[in-house]
Amino acid sequence: MSLNDAFAEFKRTVNAKPDDVVEARRRRDIFKAAFGSLGDVKEVVPSGSLARGTQKDPIHDVDLVIIFDADHHSDWGTPGTSAADALDHTRDQVKALIGASGGTFAQIVRLARWRNHAVKCFLDDPDDDSGFTVDVMPALRSNGHLLVPEAANQRWIECDPEFLISRVAARHAEWNKFAGSVRMLKRWAADQDIKIKSLVMEALALEHLPRDVQHQPSAIQRFFAAAAYYIEGGNTVVDPAGLCGEVQPDLNYAELAIRLRGAAEEASAAMQAYIHNDSHTAIKRWGNVFGPEFPQPPASLAPAALPAVPRQVKDTPQG
Repeated sequence: MSLNDAFAEFKRTVNAKPDDVVEARRRRDIFKAAFGSLGDVKEVVPSGSLARGTQKDPIHDVDLVIIFDADHHSDWGTPGTSAADALDHTRDQVKALIGASGGTFAQIVRLARWRNHAVKCFLDDPDDDSGFTVDVMPALRSNGHLLVPEAANQRWIECDPEFLISRVAARHAEWNKFAGSVRMLKRWAADQDIKIKSLVMEALALEHLPRDVQHQPSAIQRFFAAAAYYIEGGNTVVDPAGLCGEVQPDLNYAELAIRLRGAAEEASAAMQAYIHNDSHTAIKRWGNVFGPEFPQPPASLAPAALPAVPRQVKDTPQG
């Protein structure tokens, strides 16, 4: 097994199963078709990691943006109760169209609860932590961006999920291992014992995965070094579209810097071993970075034990 083989195997572990992707898209498309049939809806736009192709295994949720016609909702987009009103309207439409009890289009949503920006729709048992959900966010188009409700602050904010989709697509077109590398980095983040949103890693990857390196292990090693330096410098991770501020305001940046620096040092040692044709050590050290799901080096790659050398006996004159 070469280092490249190990990364290819890890990619298969991290990637969502093809059947799961098909099923997630099928469920998402039910929402898309149902809302697309409404007269006050202008567009239904897939968003989130599934739309960007950066979803890792397992898939627990998908995201949709329902872009409503402002002419039908002239009070939306203004400070006050309209943010909650938009979420209430969206939830009511979910129940009417695809609620498990009496949905006119399909009967798949067991519970719909609105959160700060979106309505979370439970297709499985709401008490099942691994159950599948669809997050439906109402929006209006405004000034080339989207206006979405923020119920907690009774206001509407600008965002641009389509911008992120286009940036990821452009990077992946430049280097066809970009999306797969993002999935690996998201798995690394998920394995840390601090909360790191997957979007944090995706935003960091857009800025710090190098454009001039085609070799995936080398690119990821350089990512860890650059991201560690960036966070250690007191920087925060912000919305790539430049509209929504920090991606995760409650992130423990001091601890993130420590984790990134540790990964950077281990990855650097791994690549030094790789350069010196020591695939066993290289794979083992990458396993220290990514954890037990990263392939272990086969015994055949272990360095050969040095033969025992008999201790030389010197004939020393005795006094």
